[in-house]
Amino acid sequence: MNKEVTFHINNMAYTVTIDENIFLELSKYLDLEKNNDTKDLLIAYLRLSQEYHVFKKDVEEITNKLSRF
Repeated sequence: MNKEVTFHINNMAYTVTIDENIFLELSKYLDLEKNNDTKDLLIAYLRLSQEYHVFKKDVEEITNKLSRF
């Protein structure tokens, strides 16, 4: 389900419609109740990217192990 979310970045409001799961992931690393600066946004992006990279690596390792059978 989609959700309309307003991000406050550098004292400007950006309202977007995103998937609720994406909203939950973003809210782990970005405080959506306050004004964030560009640094906060970058840090949240880097943390999500790192989380994705680790997940991708784990899936590749599991896939390689399963392909041996």
